[in-house]
Amino acid sequence: MKINRFMIAAPKSGSGKTMITCALLQLLKDSGKNVLSYKCGPDYIDPMFHKKVLGVPSKNLDTFFTDEKTTVQLFLDERADGDFAVLEGVMGLYDGLGGIYEQGSSYHLAKVTQTPIILVVDAKGMGKSVLALIAGFLQYDTQHLIKGVLLNRMSKGYYDIIKPLIEKELSVKVVGYFPEQKDIGLSSRHLGLIMPDELSDIKKQLNETADRLKKTIDIDLFIDIAEAADEIGDSGNADVYNEKNIGNCDQNEFSQNKAINTVNIAVAMDEAFCFYYEDNLKLLEKCGAKLQYFSPIHDTKLPEDCDAMLLGGGYPELYAKELSKNVSMMNAIKKAFRAGMPTVAECGGFMYLHTYIRNICDDNDEKNNADTQNNMNKSKLVGALDGGCHFKGKLVRFGYIELTEKHSNFLPPNEKIKAHEFHYYDSTDNGADCIATKPATGRSYDCVISHDNYWLGFPHLYYPSNPHFAESFVRKAYEYRRNKNGKLL
Repeated sequence: MKINRFMIAAPKSGSGKTMITCALLQLLKDSGKNVLSYKCGPDYIDPMFHKKVLGVPSKNLDTFFTDEKTTVQLFLDERADGDFAVLEGVMGLYDGLGGIYEQGSSYHLAKVTQTPIILVVDAKGMGKSVLALIAGFLQYDTQHLIKGVLLNRMSKGYYDIIKPLIEKELSVKVVGYFPEQKDIGLSSRHLGLIMPDELSDIKKQLNETADRLKKTIDIDLFIDIAEAADEIGDSGNADVYNEKNIGNCDQNEFSQNKAINTVNIAVAMDEAFCFYYEDNLKLLEKCGAKLQYFSPIHDTKLPEDCDAMLLGGGYPELYAKELSKNVSMMNAIKKAFRAGMPTVAECGGFMYLHTYIRNICDDNDEKNNADTQNNMNKSKLVGALDGGCHFKGKLVRFGYIELTEKHSNFLPPNEKIKAHEFHYYDSTDNGADCIATKPATGRSYDCVISHDNYWLGFPHLYYPSNPHFAESFVRKAYEYRRNKNGKLL
């Protein structure tokens, strides 16, 4: 398949990848290209910015989550010849698993998809040293994928001097520069960037960034690099969700006649719960689920005739007061959960099911005396789980893990599913039904509350790493629907 494409990568985080990626997406969209976007790695927020520009979902690709063949299939899924893809890298170009392995890095993804790389270099405070930096990255590029360099936070005067020097000494194209933008930028918080919908003028900012970038880069050179990318995969659309990849999903009773037997999964989606991998949702649909989106903040009840609940991650701590005021919704969720409705809750969704959340660091307990102080910072939540979640003031867990159930429930015996953790809150009961193993070090620990009809915990799962999880979830929803109605619908 011929997909025109390039990756925006950088030597390190904080180099301006997201802002420049969004500006390029806008410029390419304005030029009439059928633009698609991807994010390397497990990040949820950068794809939201991509979607804000394109108006279509952005997909995550991660070579830790999926093997090389599956990663390529996910890249090509629902794509057509002539599409124009922009991939945004993660961290530094060569930073992968454990910070030292190639797997999971932007470079590994570029290698697997044979995608040309544009290296964004934050050149502020640098002179000719920028050549040494670029030379080092070119030396590590064994596949010769770096096809261009963009110099961020550089003045026009110095750009005119350094550009010909880079191209002469290093034989790499300089595709442009971008002066420091003191009046526009993307703010961040503990889990990454501020979410786009929290910024009232985000569309204006992105349009302004695109207008400015257009004046300082050679957009035709970007397009030439993208169009020179080799064909990838087989001709025609790929289908990563084929029968082989999703086990027996297409043969199950619940999916033999989807028009009759479709099950409804209620998916929490609003300001507080919005961290979902696009391919997770697609896989649930492929297994026979209809997704019914609802808001735990704004709605007063669950969607009609739902057979399961999916409570994803997000920022419930920022909306704890609003969530706690919606007693009707909390009661509906608690009632459904205790009635046995199949439920998957990850990170923020897991926190929401607790009795309370406390937005104050545990280290302040003694000096703040009091139950009074603690009570002031507590917000009552669903109460489906005893205990609460507490802000720890530092990262509790961070990074990739592989999960194995101690007793087979959502996964076949001894099989693993891959996940990522990133949270500053901790629970009074993180569960002990799964074993999490850090792939880079082999260190392991217990986590997740998992029984017949629910899987609850901090890890963010990536379903395509083991599609049996999605299959099991939908099957449990089907069984719940059948038992609820006393017959097949």
